[in-house]
Amino acid sequence: MEFHQLVQHARAHSSRRPRETGRRLAVGQSPTALFITCADSRIVTADITGAEPGSLFELRTAGNVIPAYDPGSASSEIATIEFAVVGLGVAEVVVCGHSHCGAVRALHSGATALDHLPNMRRWLGSHARFRPRPEPDQALRAEGQRHVTAQLAALRDYPFVKERVESGALRLHGWFYDIETGEVLNHRADLFQPL
Repeated sequence: MEFHQLVQHARAHSSRRPRETGRRLAVGQSPTALFITCADSRIVTADITGAEPGSLFELRTAGNVIPAYDPGSASSEIATIEFAVVGLGVAEVVVCGHSHCGAVRALHSGATALDHLPNMRRWLGSHARFRPRPEPDQALRAEGQRHVTAQLAALRDYPFVKERVESGALRLHGWFYDIETGEVLNHRADLFQPL
């Protein structure tokens, strides 16, 4: 889709959306889940989940990376997670990785893979170790799934997440979206299985 098409769609948005939807959304938000996924343009959360406006609180980061909890940090990611979990009281958090992920590819391509993108290199390097792998699956499915479980582990270390998970007020889910097939897998019992 070309940019001018995006502009035309945005101009017509208010005429396509029912007025009741706007009034409902203006009252406030109470999303069901926090959906943490990659910033990759091929991931369209509402398309994957069928979510209506107001259903999901979204956090998109390069490689769906969840930074280690640091109470002294002013990280946008930590603030977003805190707001969703504590401020909005979401009951579910989904960490959704995907096949063909450039960030996961960089993490498995060696330390020089991102020399031309120094900020991306610092972002990924500060949250995960570069682990070169010989000839991985080009879609990086196994690597991407391991990356999701590592991000879930990082999320479990957030004190306000841990407290709510232990009390039963919050559930964490690891999903993996296969771009080629459209299949969504769920992490259960140390395996990724169809939802």
